[in-house]
Amino acid sequence: MQDPKLIRNFCIIAHIDHGKSTLADRFLELTGTVAKDRMQDQILDDMDLERERGITIKSHPVRMNYHALDGTDYCFNLIDTPGHVDFSYEVSRSLAACEGAVLVVDASQGIEAQTLTNTYLALENNLEIIPVLNKVDLPSAHPDDVAKQVGDLLGVEPASILHCSAKSGLGADAILERIVVAIPPPAGFADKPLKALVFDSKFDAFRGAVAYVRVFDGRIKARDMVRFFISGSEHEVMEVGYFRLGRTVEDELTPGQVGYVIANIKAVSELKIGDTITSKTGGADSPVAGYKDVKPMVFSGIYPVDKDDYENLRSSLEKLTLNDSSLTYVPETSEALGFGFRAGFLGLLHMEVVQERLFREYNVNIITTVPNVRYKILTRNKEELYIESPAKLPPPNYLESVSEPIDKVQIITPTAFVGAIMKLCEEKRGVMGTMEYLEPTRVCMNYKIPLSEIIIDFFDTLKSISKGYASMDYEFDSFQENDLVKLDILINGAPVDAFSTIIHKEKSYSYGQMITSKLKELIPRQQYEVAIQAAIGGRIIARTTVKAYRKDVTSKCYGGDITRKRKLLEKQKEGKKRMKQVGNVEIPQEAFLAVLSRE
Repeated sequence: MQDPKLIRNFCIIAHIDHGKSTLADRFLELTGTVAKDRMQDQILDDMDLERERGITIKSHPVRMNYHALDGTDYCFNLIDTPGHVDFSYEVSRSLAACEGAVLVVDASQGIEAQTLTNTYLALENNLEIIPVLNKVDLPSAHPDDVAKQVGDLLGVEPASILHCSAKSGLGADAILERIVVAIPPPAGFADKPLKALVFDSKFDAFRGAVAYVRVFDGRIKARDMVRFFISGSEHEVMEVGYFRLGRTVEDELTPGQVGYVIANIKAVSELKIGDTITSKTGGADSPVAGYKDVKPMVFSGIYPVDKDDYENLRSSLEKLTLNDSSLTYVPETSEALGFGFRAGFLGLLHMEVVQERLFREYNVNIITTVPNVRYKILTRNKEELYIESPAKLPPPNYLESVSEPIDKVQIITPTAFVGAIMKLCEEKRGVMGTMEYLEPTRVCMNYKIPLSEIIIDFFDTLKSISKGYASMDYEFDSFQENDLVKLDILINGAPVDAFSTIIHKEKSYSYGQMITSKLKELIPRQQYEVAIQAAIGGRIIARTTVKAYRKDVTSKCYGGDITRKRKLLEKQKEGKKRMKQVGNVEIPQEAFLAVLSRE
């Protein structure tokens, strides 16, 4: 059994692009975990998508052996965490598996929105925080100012904050020494009943779902019978081990250790992140605190571009959910787009990642509908419903009220852009909370904004009006009743369900006008007139018309009586009317893509 006093469990937390994965690379180099000839950038990020975007999507634990300056050999367990707000629950579970965190702040950019969020998460989990300023060798770095900001945030002396450059490796060895001194060893007892936290999971095509665990008490080894607290399922352990860059088999896992458990679990959905593993008989009385069900926040319809690809799309989604238990989907049918699925995501980045993976890894071309949020409906019979699709909204005469999710949004920006950002938040129906200055030139603004306003283009607009300097973070706050209506788009009187949306009444008129004008440009002309209308219930609020092709039927009349021409024109009019009744307007794919992008 490994001596817990020589174990250090820690994670690295930072805002996106502040150098978290690069610093992890230096640690792996310095501890000799990865040979120099095998080293590559972002070595813990194994998806092409993670490397291209420079983000961590899945957390990757790794064990390192560190020979300290005092001559002692320590076992370091680094639990790399995702940086994006969509995966904040995964981050919180990874933090629960640690005793300390290395907080990385970019010396040229200073504290950003997710720096604050992740710091508060770490403090909630009672972690020892080691602040580090990264990129101190950049010409634009101002380490003294940033050290003061970080010192004020954590209540430490700016002089005690470590400086490093993760790219060159400058100062990385001092961080490893600080980890030995500052982060406490894990507390746990081998003779107590087993208690192990599942902080992540991955699907292995040959071994089933693999649980990533941190053992708090007791021991776990192959052939043990274990029980999961939340799911209640019981399994026989087939294999345990720890992580180098791959999985390394071990005889047993003991208190303080981080590793994996394979137990013939068929799907990742059976493994709840945050669940606790204990022995089947004589197990622990209570689980590790902090478990919650992860609920999707953003919903979108996913349809194959080619209708023959439906089965291919279904099997691709099945394979994706084996690895990503937070992705949910149910079959859905649209009159306009055919058979598809209504999928639920943790947030916009999660949605983009899933769409990108469907295309790259499974070669499926898809159309996605406008992202929606989950609405809370109260019917006249006082029945409470939750709906994710505008098509499921009951008619107005059955509705008592519609409530939408409101998010707490935290924006950190240079003071020069405050006016423009306030204007943007007001346009998005935001309500201002507090506003505090982190330093004379940077301000932190807190707003409450409907999630439906954030998920379309809020982040892109924020970045463009602040020249890329503003950062934001958001989390769900509550459901709030609002004057929301369902807006339908009718083509020749028939509603096209793919264009339906739930929108605030005040914005419905301008949105209806915009959609009908856009469709007028994209729907090809027919032999008859095509009416494009936006409607709320039975009331038309906007209309455009695609003019008909018109043959000049009077061209053969040279002079003669006017009644002859009139007769031909009336005959043509009757023909067009008949055509309109039986005609079917083909809506081109570009029309769906243009409207659904909501630019």
